[in-house]
Amino acid sequence: MEVKVLNKQGAETGRTVTLPADIFGLEPNDHAIYLDVKQFMANNRQGTHKTKDRTEISRSTRKVFRQKGTGGARHGSLKSGIYVGGARIHGPRPRDYSFKLNKKLKRLARLSALSYKARENAVFVVEDFEMTTPKTSEFLNILNALKAGGRTLFVTPDTNKNVYLSGRNIPSNTVVKASDVNTYEVLKAKSLILTESAIAKLQETNTK
Repeated sequence: MEVKVLNKQGAETGRTVTLPADIFGLEPNDHAIYLDVKQFMANNRQGTHKTKDRTEISRSTRKVFRQKGTGGARHGSLKSGIYVGGARIHGPRPRDYSFKLNKKLKRLARLSALSYKARENAVFVVEDFEMTTPKTSEFLNILNALKAGGRTLFVTPDTNKNVYLSGRNIPSNTVVKASDVNTYEVLKAKSLILTESAIAKLQETNTK
Protein backbone atom coordinates (compact mmCIF):
# COMPACT_ATOMS: atom_id res chain seq x y z
CA MET A 1 0.00 0.00 0.00
CA GLU A 2 1.44 3.36 -1.06
CA VAL A 3 0.93 6.52 0.97
CA LYS A 4 1.83 10.05 -0.01
CA VAL A 5 4.51 11.74 2.07
CA LEU A 6 3.45 15.13 3.42
CA ASN A 7 5.54 17.89 4.91
CA LYS A 8 4.68 19.53 8.22
CA GLN A 9 2.73 22.21 6.36
CA GLY A 10 0.41 19.48 5.08
CA ALA A 11 1.53 19.82 1.46
CA GLU A 12 2.50 16.85 -0.72
CA THR A 13 6.24 16.39 -1.20
CA GLY A 14 5.82 14.49 -4.46
CA ARG A 15 7.15 11.33 -2.84
CA THR A 16 5.36 8.18 -1.69
CA VAL A 17 6.28 5.37 0.67
CA THR A 18 5.13 1.76 0.59
CA LEU A 19 3.74 0.56 3.90
CA PRO A 20 5.21 -2.89 4.70
CA ALA A 21 2.67 -5.61 3.94
CA ASP A 22 3.84 -7.66 6.93
CA ILE A 23 2.88 -4.76 9.22
CA PHE A 24 -0.10 -3.09 7.54
CA GLY A 25 -1.40 -5.79 5.20
CA LEU A 26 -2.40 -8.63 7.50
CA GLU A 27 -5.83 -10.22 7.81
CA PRO A 28 -6.84 -8.79 11.22
CA ASN A 29 -7.49 -11.19 14.07
CA ASP A 30 -10.31 -9.71 16.15
CA HIS A 31 -9.97 -12.16 19.04
CA ALA A 32 -6.28 -11.36 19.45
CA ILE A 33 -7.16 -7.66 19.53
CA TYR A 34 -9.83 -8.32 22.17
CA LEU A 35 -7.40 -10.22 24.42
CA ASP A 36 -4.66 -7.61 24.10
CA VAL A 37 -6.97 -4.68 24.86
CA LYS A 38 -8.48 -6.61 27.77
CA GLN A 39 -4.99 -7.22 29.17
CA PHE A 40 -3.96 -3.58 28.67
CA MET A 41 -6.98 -2.29 30.58
CA ALA A 42 -6.72 -4.96 33.29
CA ASN A 43 -3.02 -4.24 33.87
CA ASN A 44 -3.83 -0.55 34.34
CA ARG A 45 -6.37 -1.22 37.09
CA GLN A 46 -5.09 -0.24 40.53
CA GLY A 47 -7.11 -2.87 42.33
CA THR A 48 -7.09 -0.83 45.56
CA HIS A 49 -10.86 -0.99 46.12
CA LYS A 50 -11.84 -2.14 49.59
CA THR A 51 -14.76 -2.21 52.01
CA LYS A 52 -14.78 -3.09 55.70
CA ASP A 53 -15.77 -6.54 56.88
CA ARG A 54 -17.20 -7.41 60.30
CA THR A 55 -13.79 -7.59 61.96
CA GLU A 56 -13.07 -3.97 60.99
CA ILE A 57 -16.35 -2.36 62.10
CA SER A 58 -16.37 -0.55 65.43
CA ARG A 59 -19.79 -1.04 67.02
CA SER A 60 -21.23 -2.38 70.24
CA THR A 61 -20.88 -6.14 70.67
CA ARG A 62 -23.97 -6.53 72.85
CA LYS A 63 -26.70 -8.82 71.66
CA VAL A 64 -29.25 -6.80 69.67
CA PHE A 65 -32.27 -8.34 71.45
CA ARG A 66 -33.08 -11.53 73.26
CA GLN A 67 -32.74 -14.79 71.44
CA LYS A 68 -36.34 -16.03 71.72
CA GLY A 69 -39.83 -14.68 72.12
CA THR A 70 -39.72 -11.70 69.76
CA GLY A 71 -41.23 -13.43 66.77
CA GLY A 72 -38.33 -12.26 64.62
CA ALA A 73 -35.11 -13.80 63.42
CA ARG A 74 -32.28 -14.11 65.92
CA HIS A 75 -29.47 -11.53 65.76
CA GLY A 76 -26.25 -11.29 67.68
CA SER A 77 -24.30 -8.31 66.33
CA LEU A 78 -24.86 -4.80 65.02
CA LYS A 79 -21.80 -5.35 62.82
CA SER A 80 -23.84 -7.55 60.50
CA GLY A 81 -24.21 -6.34 56.95
CA ILE A 82 -28.01 -6.30 57.19
CA TYR A 83 -27.86 -3.29 59.55
CA VAL A 84 -27.25 0.32 58.52
CA GLY A 85 -23.68 1.09 59.52
CA GLY A 86 -22.76 -2.58 59.45
CA ALA A 87 -20.15 -4.33 57.36
CA ARG A 88 -20.32 -4.84 53.59
CA ILE A 89 -21.27 -8.40 52.70
CA HIS A 90 -18.87 -9.95 50.16
CA GLY A 91 -17.40 -6.51 49.42
CA PRO A 92 -14.40 -5.88 47.14
CA ARG A 93 -10.92 -6.58 48.44
CA PRO A 94 -7.55 -5.34 47.10
CA ARG A 95 -6.43 -7.55 44.25
CA ASP A 96 -4.20 -7.70 41.21
CA TYR A 97 -6.16 -7.77 37.94
CA SER A 98 -3.15 -8.18 35.65
CA PHE A 99 -2.59 -11.27 33.55
CA LYS A 100 -0.06 -12.36 30.94
CA LEU A 101 -0.30 -12.98 27.22
CA ASN A 102 2.41 -14.48 25.06
CA LYS A 103 4.47 -12.18 22.84
CA LYS A 104 3.31 -13.72 19.56
CA LEU A 105 -0.35 -13.07 20.37
CA LYS A 106 0.34 -9.47 21.41
CA ARG A 107 2.32 -8.92 18.22
CA LEU A 108 -0.55 -10.35 16.14
CA ALA A 109 -3.02 -8.05 17.91
CA ARG A 110 -0.81 -5.00 17.35
CA LEU A 111 -0.32 -5.75 13.65
CA SER A 112 -4.04 -6.46 13.26
CA ALA A 113 -4.85 -3.02 14.68
CA LEU A 114 -2.32 -1.37 12.34
CA SER A 115 -3.77 -3.29 9.39
CA TYR A 116 -7.25 -2.02 10.26
CA LYS A 117 -5.93 1.56 10.16
CA ALA A 118 -4.40 0.94 6.73
CA ARG A 119 -7.70 -0.53 5.46
CA GLU A 120 -9.53 2.56 6.66
CA ASN A 121 -7.01 4.86 4.89
CA ALA A 122 -6.31 6.41 8.28
CA VAL A 123 -2.51 6.28 8.02
CA PHE A 124 -0.65 9.54 7.32
CA VAL A 125 3.08 9.83 6.67
CA VAL A 126 4.92 13.06 7.36
CA GLU A 127 8.55 13.71 6.47
CA ASP A 128 10.99 13.86 9.36
CA PHE A 129 11.23 17.23 11.07
CA GLU A 130 12.86 18.73 14.14
CA MET A 131 11.53 21.03 16.83
CA THR A 132 14.21 23.16 18.47
CA THR A 133 12.04 23.88 21.51
CA PRO A 134 8.80 22.44 22.90
CA LYS A 135 5.93 24.44 21.42
CA THR A 136 2.38 23.11 21.70
CA SER A 137 0.91 25.70 19.33
CA GLU A 138 3.46 24.80 16.65
CA PHE A 139 2.72 21.08 17.00
CA LEU A 140 -1.01 21.78 16.88
CA ASN A 141 -0.51 23.70 13.64
CA ILE A 142 1.21 20.64 12.17
CA LEU A 143 -1.71 18.39 13.17
CA ASN A 144 -4.22 20.82 11.72
CA ALA A 145 -2.22 21.10 8.48
CA LEU A 146 -2.18 17.32 8.06
CA LYS A 147 -6.00 17.29 8.37
CA ALA A 148 -5.92 13.91 10.06
CA GLY A 149 -9.07 14.65 12.05
CA GLY A 150 -10.28 13.24 15.34
CA ARG A 151 -8.00 11.61 17.90
CA THR A 152 -4.48 11.07 16.57
CA LEU A 153 -1.57 8.82 17.45
CA PHE A 154 1.73 10.42 16.43
CA VAL A 155 4.58 7.92 16.08
CA THR A 156 8.26 8.91 16.13
CA PRO A 157 11.21 6.56 15.49
CA ASP A 158 12.81 7.20 18.88
CA THR A 159 12.17 9.34 21.93
CA ASN A 160 11.93 12.93 20.77
CA LYS A 161 11.66 15.11 23.85
CA ASN A 162 10.60 18.31 22.13
CA VAL A 163 7.92 16.61 20.03
CA TYR A 164 6.65 14.69 23.06
CA LEU A 165 6.48 17.80 25.25
CA SER A 166 4.79 19.74 22.45
CA GLY A 167 2.11 17.11 21.93
CA ARG A 168 1.32 15.92 25.44
CA ASN A 169 -0.92 18.91 26.30
CA ILE A 170 -3.21 18.22 23.34
CA PRO A 171 -6.06 16.04 24.72
CA SER A 172 -6.89 14.49 21.34
CA ASN A 173 -3.30 13.50 20.55
CA THR A 174 -0.81 10.95 21.88
CA VAL A 175 2.88 10.88 20.98
CA VAL A 176 4.75 7.56 21.23
CA LYS A 177 7.96 6.11 19.85
CA ALA A 178 7.66 3.21 17.40
CA SER A 179 8.75 0.57 19.91
CA ASP A 180 5.99 1.62 22.33
CA VAL A 181 3.06 1.39 19.90
CA ASN A 182 0.35 -0.79 21.39
CA THR A 183 -2.98 -2.18 20.24
CA TYR A 184 -5.10 -0.07 22.59
CA GLU A 185 -3.64 3.28 21.52
CA VAL A 186 -3.86 2.38 17.82
CA LEU A 187 -7.54 1.46 18.11
CA LYS A 188 -8.30 4.48 20.29
CA ALA A 189 -6.95 6.86 17.65
CA LYS A 190 -8.95 7.75 14.59
CA SER A 191 -5.82 8.59 12.60
CA LEU A 192 -2.28 7.21 12.75
CA ILE A 193 0.48 9.68 11.87
CA LEU A 194 3.94 8.26 11.17
CA THR A 195 7.17 10.09 10.49
CA GLU A 196 9.12 8.54 7.59
CA SER A 197 11.81 7.10 9.87
CA ALA A 198 9.18 5.61 12.18
CA ILE A 199 8.03 3.18 9.47
CA ALA A 200 11.39 1.39 9.34
CA LYS A 201 11.61 1.42 13.14
CA LEU A 202 8.10 0.00 13.39
CA GLN A 203 9.03 -2.81 11.01
CA GLU A 204 12.25 -3.51 12.88
CA THR A 205 10.43 -3.69 16.21
CA ASN A 206 7.67 -5.98 14.97
CA THR A 207 9.72 -8.47 12.98
CA LYS A 208 12.04 -9.59 15.77
